[in-house]
Amino acid sequence: MAFETIANDYGLIGKVAIVSGAGGPIGQGFDEGVTNGRAAAILLARAGARVCVVGRTRELAQHTVDIIKNEGGEAFAHVADVTQEANCRGVVEATMQRYGRLDCLDNNVGRGARGDVTEMSLEEWRSMFALNVDSMMMMCKYAIPAMIASGDGGSIVNIGSLRSIRPLHSTVYTVTKGAVIALTSSLAVDHGPQGIRANCIILGPVFTPNINRNLTPERRRMRTAATLIKREGTGWDTGQLARFLLSAQAKFLTGQSICLDGGASIVGPSR
Repeated sequence: MAFETIANDYGLIGKVAIVSGAGGPIGQGFDEGVTNGRAAAILLARAGARVCVVGRTRELAQHTVDIIKNEGGEAFAHVADVTQEANCRGVVEATMQRYGRLDCLDNNVGRGARGDVTEMSLEEWRSMFALNVDSMMMMCKYAIPAMIASGDGGSIVNIGSLRSIRPLHSTVYTVTKGAVIALTSSLAVDHGPQGIRANCIILGPVFTPNINRNLTPERRRMRTAATLIKREGTGWDTGQLARFLLSAQAKFLTGQSICLDGGASIVGPSR
């Protein structure tokens, strides 16, 4: 009964969500070993949503689906490279064919890159834009008409980064994540009259399997020290905020970029 009450509070029962980047590496343990997308997909399903789990590989997307189904939720895996427009269209079409509606989109894909403009090739620059910005634009391009056709509006969450407002030797990553904030604001303005909300989560020092192999213990200590609450975030922290923003609890919230960083943005850049 308590679980049902929590699900009802979110207004997500019977809704349909697409979560990109919901496969990803499998880490050690269920607390730190969960990606932002996988956590969001699981939490949305716990709140009663039906979820299209989008990943680059069948195995990793299906791993997320298996977790959801083992908890009694409803989801299916869809393999897609969201830097390809036809794949983005295919994600939405597959979701509509299976569930007949679309209410939520959580865009999680992206990667980082260090270096300034003198150290980066044009090919790498364009590749970063394709993954970090173009993929979100194309998913929104096909998701928004489906949301409108479903009749109840919809909600979009785009995952950004603290680097967009506190640059640190990662120019192309900073620029692409700044573009995510601008894209989010534009979506809110352009499609608010159609009942579509859009918000951005600006991630600070959140530890997931995606970045595990790039962080030494010393780097992790520095990231922890950069927060006010002296801990790193996890994929679950990201997923909790994404679920809130996608839910009816946030029905008056749109066009916002919210820092999820343990307070790091107020005291200095995380490293």
